[in-house]
Amino acid sequence: MPQARIATANAEALAAFAAGLATCAAHTRKAYLRDVTVLVELAGVAPVATLTRAQLMRHVAALHGRGLSGRSLARMLSAWRAFYRFLLERDPSMSADPAAGIRPPKSPRRLPSALSPDEAARLVTVDAADPLAVRDRALLELAYSSGLRLAELAGLDVAACDLEAGEVRVLGKGAKERIVPVGSAAREAIRRWMESRAKLADAGERAVFVGRGGRRLSPRAIEQRFAQWAVRQGLPRHVHPHMLRHSFASHVLQSSGDLRAVQEMLGHASIASTQVYTHLDFQALAKVYDAAHPRARRGGRGGRASGSGGSR
Repeated sequence: MPQARIATANAEALAAFAAGLATCAAHTRKAYLRDVTVLVELAGVAPVATLTRAQLMRHVAALHGRGLSGRSLARMLSAWRAFYRFLLERDPSMSADPAAGIRPPKSPRRLPSALSPDEAARLVTVDAADPLAVRDRALLELAYSSGLRLAELAGLDVAACDLEAGEVRVLGKGAKERIVPVGSAAREAIRRWMESRAKLADAGERAVFVGRGGRRLSPRAIEQRFAQWAVRQGLPRHVHPHMLRHSFASHVLQSSGDLRAVQEMLGHASIASTQVYTHLDFQALAKVYDAAHPRARRGGRGGRASGSGGSR
């Protein structure tokens, strides 16, 4: 097939795919078209509909060699599969999706970002003067005390709180219920908030945390309040509810070393999800070592102690 006809066929396939995405959200449509355009450019003089699985795998490898991460390539492969499913529906001569089953290279797992104990203490120590500040302190204290997810904070009901026993009952991922302990500072902050809540909450409202209008506080509103208090408290970075969950897990693990207990409190189905915090623990210890050990920074660019002096 002449190159001009191939280019036209590829352009027509891309245009038809774009038309088929008309009902999708604008950002989804834009992302899919961007990723499929990459595929068309990689195809070059080959009809994109005739590319084989082996050719696609070589293209993925080439993109990875240019620096694209496994996450970026996973997203791109998802768009390519959607494109080939579209082509399969239009062209009965196509027998299979060549992108099906292709896996991207694995990316290094990013460690969650956690506050230091001093930063966490500074954040939650809100000067609670007005009712909404009292509420926010209770939110911050509970997030750090118990490591709740954002959805669990927003979904917490008054009936699920037992402050005398020092625990809350939450519904986690997969609709799994668990009981989580609540520290004394968080219990006191919640008690103070419950006094103010009685004046704000609508009759019959079950939520612990309500907004000025008396209804359940949304997850987005909680995110905004956390970010605002981080600025007010002078923290030098963006803070979100999941960062306090990470901080809770990291600090409890550093103190106790009990991975199974942290797994249970976080509501992780697999211990592998909790083990990431052992890496945070090691990072914290490494920073202490670098700051405190007299030979940690000697020996040039190697960071920690050089072996140039031999054993003594």
